Amino acid sequence: MAVAEDRVAELRVESTIALDDVLRVRLSLLNTSTESRFLLDRFDITLPLPDQALELKLFDGRWARELHPRRAPFGPGAVTAENRRGRTSHEHVPLAFTGTPAFGEWSGEVWGMHLAWSGNHQMLAEVLPDGRRYIQFGELLHAGEVALEPGQRYDTPELVATYSGSGLTPASWGFHRHVRAIGPARGLRPVLLNTWEAVYFDHDTERLCALADAAADIGIERFVLDDGWFAGRRDDRRGLGDWWVSADVYPDGLRPLIDHVTRRGMEFGIWVEPEMVNPDSDLYRAHPDWALVTDGYEPVLGRHQLVLDLAHADAYAYILEALDALLRDHDISFVKWDMNRDHVQGSDRDGVAGTHAQTVAVYRLIDELRARHPNVEFESCSSGGGRIDHEILRRTERVWTSDCNDALERQTIQRGASMFIPPEVMGAHIGPRRSHTTGRVHSLSFRAATAMFGHLGVELDVLGLSNGEREALAEVIALHKRFRRLLHEGDTVRFDTLDDALVAHGVYAADRTEALISIARLQTSASMVSPRLRLPGLPSHSRYHVQRIHLPGDDIDHAPVRQQNEWSRRGIGMRGHDLASIGLQLPVLNPESAMIVHARVVDRG
Repeated sequence: MAVAEDRVAELRVESTIALDDVLRVRLSLLNTSTESRFLLDRFDITLPLPDQALELKLFDGRWARELHPRRAPFGPGAVTAENRRGRTSHEHVPLAFTGTPAFGEWSGEVWGMHLAWSGNHQMLAEVLPDGRRYIQFGELLHAGEVALEPGQRYDTPELVATYSGSGLTPASWGFHRHVRAIGPARGLRPVLLNTWEAVYFDHDTERLCALADAAADIGIERFVLDDGWFAGRRDDRRGLGDWWVSADVYPDGLRPLIDHVTRRGMEFGIWVEPEMVNPDSDLYRAHPDWALVTDGYEPVLGRHQLVLDLAHADAYAYILEALDALLRDHDISFVKWDMNRDHVQGSDRDGVAGTHAQTVAVYRLIDELRARHPNVEFESCSSGGGRIDHEILRRTERVWTSDCNDALERQTIQRGASMFIPPEVMGAHIGPRRSHTTGRVHSLSFRAATAMFGHLGVELDVLGLSNGEREALAEVIALHKRFRRLLHEGDTVRFDTLDDALVAHGVYAADRTEALISIARLQTSASMVSPRLRLPGLPSHSRYHVQRIHLPGDDIDHAPVRQQNEWSRRGIGMRGHDLASIGLQLPVLNPESAMIVHARVVDRG
């Protein structure tokens, strides 16, 4: 730790730097005065960068379209990004890469930076007139939001940084190892069914029990009851804050459903949104002063709700007791923790912006619940992927990557997420044939190949499937379980392709004895012949048997060119050197379809 003091301003800065799988930097500011109050406007962490860092890779998005990459030159002047949403955000992910010109997945020097923080943030990437270049990340503070009284301190969020001399993929491994090191022990992730796109708010115990039976029969291991189980919550306009089981919908409580689920060998999970309150709720009618709103203004609703001020001691105690009772009185193994509204006019009782205090209170609340219920797992969901960062992953086993289960959209979303989180924490669901968010229709094979490379879930009405469709879905789940250890313990790999509409990624075993690769075609190509796919990073002298994994409903043999190359039918033997230099001649794929390839060592050379 390094210390710098300003004796005139009576301030001390402590810089803590650690280097292991990643570089971690945190700053602390201490008001050493015995009399003066210090208002903090900005306190960012600066990382200097070398002259050869000439290109930026940033990530933008919106709801249901998160983590889309964009490249920009890193030349004279400044590139800035600000997030004022009150959560990590869909729009400006606190993640940036810079590197040598045209750096790729396996080429070029790459420096990656991520601010581990779930609230407002800001980024500045600048090249100074003298040629020096740097990137700053820090918490975005509203005026007066942090005031240090004599003796008080402010700690910045942690900046996590990684480096690779051989491209983005090895650079992202540092981020992945960091998540695996700091978070709860996760192990192999159970396949889950989420009820949202199966029943929405239409809860009925008999139907849910039948859904649980169908889920258990196809190999589901965790059953998650989504929104609509509590108080008067029959739609999204009421009930948030009233965290007791609805007597109208569940006259005998949740126990009959939970008992049915657990008897079928599955864990039971439940959805909550503790940071929010509907004006149409008993909680708000009793305590309107607990809402995080700006006094004197008409409250701005988002999704018919307001933010509950968890920095208010009484509001915090109420929510803690309600969730503690829910977990204490029921056999619940998993909590899907949602957050669906931005911080708009979010001031506390003193008129001070409340995002910083709210973010700290959320961390404290989850930490306390985890301490009281150490066997319960938590998922971070925020209108989908609005709260994905390494600080929330210190205390959660999973993040919900996006509310969009459309496999075509998910190919890009999950690739972006894989830049800084490993697959076992990335919620990835097989949705219905027709997507809820886009209306697109996709085959099971495409949906399965897309969801396979994360923490697999199913989010559709299994009861509405034909017997053949259920059997096919069971086959997909069994295939995921076959490769689950590889998927959830290996190293994520991504590949550059000559065709932008062809997306290739996968996982290598840590010892490089095995690999599972997905190749997806997003749209048609200008060429009738697919390009070769090179697979770098495998031991050059090891010999692999490479074969296609058949998925239910696989339509490769119905592509425009019916005569496909022989290896995709029978498999092929290739050395690591040849896979990297020559590659695989890919079969022709229809748009919005995918194939999975498995490589297994047969001779280490």
